[in-house]
Amino acid sequence: MFSWKNVLTAVFQWPVRRRIHASAISQEAIIIDGKKFANDIQKEMKVTVDSWVQDGNRKPSLVAILVGNNPASKVYVQRKMKVAGFVGIDSSTIFLDENIPQEELVQKIHQLNENENVDGILVQLPLSKHINEHAICQAIAPHKDVDGFHMENIGTLSLNGCGIIPATALGVRELIVRSKIDTLGKNAVVVGRSKHVGLPIALLLHSNGKGEIGALDMTTTICHRYTPKTELTKFSKLADLLVSSTGIPGLITKDMIKPGACVIDVGITRIKVGNKYKLVGDVDFENVKQVAGFITPVPGGVGPMTVAMLMKNTITVAMKK
Repeated sequence: MFSWKNVLTAVFQWPVRRRIHASAISQEAIIIDGKKFANDIQKEMKVTVDSWVQDGNRKPSLVAILVGNNPASKVYVQRKMKVAGFVGIDSSTIFLDENIPQEELVQKIHQLNENENVDGILVQLPLSKHINEHAICQAIAPHKDVDGFHMENIGTLSLNGCGIIPATALGVRELIVRSKIDTLGKNAVVVGRSKHVGLPIALLLHSNGKGEIGALDMTTTICHRYTPKTELTKFSKLADLLVSSTGIPGLITKDMIKPGACVIDVGITRIKVGNKYKLVGDVDFENVKQVAGFITPVPGGVGPMTVAMLMKNTITVAMKK
């Protein structure tokens, strides 16, 4: 029945509904807490390893090789070894002089390859300039390459097969899954094409989720540091999920983000602010979080997950024997 009262009520309620909707859109992004997720995963792994050892198996073992005296590399290795100890992995670090000949480093790796008591091997990057990093990554036996950098592991990943997945890519996938981000058929943009980070991430986002690696079935575009800003913005504004791993501070800005998108910041750079140094990512965090639906901080986002996935790879390798 027609009623002026109903008409007036609808007219006056409509702007209120619009304001509520606009307010919801303007809320800041949910911060994806990589530290919390990593801690949860470490506890899960500890239970797994404890059970494995109680069944009469030896502990998984991990050996790290550190070349030179890079302070940041030392900190990273110490952090990895600390997590290894917590989850129940036997770990050790081999310290080598920064001037070690490449052939001698390869020989050290081959000795570890042949040691049946060593499950996982990692060589902390970057290496001294006189050493070919690609050659060193290829020297590690594929089944002990817990970083997942060997071409056999990258090739297996590209074929949606079950090899060792690079730890950072696996960490990004785990952040997305545990944050319950919808990915099936959605658009993803990966900014960064490195063979160790950008490419493996793109493969995990793009591949068939019914395969062995638990990929995410996204429609994925790869951009990089030389993609013109206008083109990069064109692609990024279509992305339901954006991952950046270029190491260029502030590359990803607020105007490049689709409202409500998930933004994963893999980049990490140490910059000087006044008399102090701080770590920043590729993303202009404070401004982008005003538009995004989900966002990772730097530090405290992808970094802790990379370490956790490195341990997961080590445990997986040990249990396959």
